[in-house]
Amino acid sequence: MKLSAIRMRDPFVVPCQAERKYFLFGSVWHGVAPGFYYYAGTDLENWDGPFAAFLPPADFWGPDFFWAPECHEYQGAYYLFGTCGVKATDFRGTQVFRSVTSSPAGPYEQLSQGPLTPRDWKSLDGTLWVEDGQPWLVFCHEWVQIGDGAICAVRLADDLSHAVGEPVELMKASSAPWATKYIDPGVSGWVTDGPFLYREKAEAPLRMLWSSMRNKVYTMGMMVSESGSILGPWRHEPVPIYTQDGGHGMWFRDFTGRAHYILHSPNVGWQGEHPVLLDA
Repeated sequence: MKLSAIRMRDPFVVPCQAERKYFLFGSVWHGVAPGFYYYAGTDLENWDGPFAAFLPPADFWGPDFFWAPECHEYQGAYYLFGTCGVKATDFRGTQVFRSVTSSPAGPYEQLSQGPLTPRDWKSLDGTLWVEDGQPWLVFCHEWVQIGDGAICAVRLADDLSHAVGEPVELMKASSAPWATKYIDPGVSGWVTDGPFLYREKAEAPLRMLWSSMRNKVYTMGMMVSESGSILGPWRHEPVPIYTQDGGHGMWFRDFTGRAHYILHSPNVGWQGEHPVLLDA
């Protein structure tokens, strides 16, 4: 299957040098049972899948939402961070899973006992960042709950099994110079989606990708930490990276060392979305 033919939101690529394969995770709903899925390939253009990474047991706490899975290597193992939730209460939060094999392919089993994010928050799009050996979960506090969506960070235990302390707010969506308030009948607010932190190399600035709305068009922008730390302060780049109805992206290097962004587009209507690969 070609990349442009894959129906997916929130794409996340894991280059696995040991297998000389790329693993493409994302929100996959069409023609599959509820759960987290991935595709596998060797050249970023041709893919096999979808394959199940995690299928929930009957007693799983969040059986209705399976959004934005991210796969991270940490201390010699692979972990999956995904948004799960309950449709009846519209609750959602980030759960962490651990691969039972040495491969990003998994399968994965539950690690945390329920979500790592606060139980009374609507939260989504959790991502892992490790700073000076300390793991952090960076996630969105949903705009549908608080109006002005926020990106927050909370420290994690060394084994990633639970949060340590209270979340720290890193920024509000309304602080971005390019973002605009989303207004529709019955709903309005400042959207935050898809944070992803990275450094292009060890001595490079700490950057964060994230997405919001710009005149009702899904858009991806960037922030830079002025301190070089996860706690910021964070400065918005005035011009967004992608303005063509796409976002929730991440950054990675392929096996040749070439840097890429990958995101989903289009975003309107929740149909026809596919991964879009860009040079970074």
